[in-house]
Amino acid sequence: MKKFTVKTPSLLRDFTDAVYPQGSFYYSALLKSGDIRVNGIKVRSNIPLKPGDEVVYYTTPKMEQKPSHSLIYGGQSFVVCDKFSGVSTEALASELNLSPVHRLDRNTTGLIIFAKTKEAEGEFLRLFKEHKITKNYIAVCENNFKSPAADMTAYLYKDEKKGQVTISALPAKGYVPIRTGYRVLESRGELAMVRITLHTGKTHQIRAHMAYIGCPVLGDEKYGDAELNKKYSARRQQLNSNELAFSFDGRDYRFKSSLTPSYPPEK
Repeated sequence: MKKFTVKTPSLLRDFTDAVYPQGSFYYSALLKSGDIRVNGIKVRSNIPLKPGDEVVYYTTPKMEQKPSHSLIYGGQSFVVCDKFSGVSTEALASELNLSPVHRLDRNTTGLIIFAKTKEAEGEFLRLFKEHKITKNYIAVCENNFKSPAADMTAYLYKDEKKGQVTISALPAKGYVPIRTGYRVLESRGELAMVRITLHTGKTHQIRAHMAYIGCPVLGDEKYGDAELNKKYSARRQQLNSNELAFSFDGRDYRFKSSLTPSYPPEK
């Protein structure tokens, strides 16, 4: 059993995703069995929550032991974790009680940095702002690549209400410049394993930019190819934050994820 108090208005699903990884993993099952209670009352739908509400998840010990991440590095100023698919950055931050200095989408796996001090948080935010942290990803994409490698620029607009972004080749009001590089590592029919370098870190940048060039990430339900996803039963984007490299406090660091996207079984 885990108990939380609501601090800001939210829907139950969003609240769960933000505070409790294990509750997020088993959300549907817990709702179905009546094992989520709000202010002592069993709930079976995604109800709105208000500040002060008490939410209790009656998870089993086995559920509570399901890991949300693995620790890659633990230092005095920061830690680096391998985040598992299905865990939001916010929920992992809540579990660790640390501050994330960047974020990964819920279903994107891989390396993420958490600061342990305000000084470290400020330094990492500066490094990200000045593009002094190298971020490489590995993805399985639809194989419509016209070139085996490219360094692409475009413009991105974020629709806050829809939680979705749009890519344009030309600048326009509200659009910000983005830069994404890729290199095809291996082709396998209609799919390809791709190394992606994120030069600018905007919301959904990789997923939207790859979809824009006709090579969406497999399993991406927001920007991807619905028919291809259905064909391979892919419900979560095959995208991994694979490498991070930076200099911090006079020392060079390079980390590699232990997780890697994989090709689905051939259909």
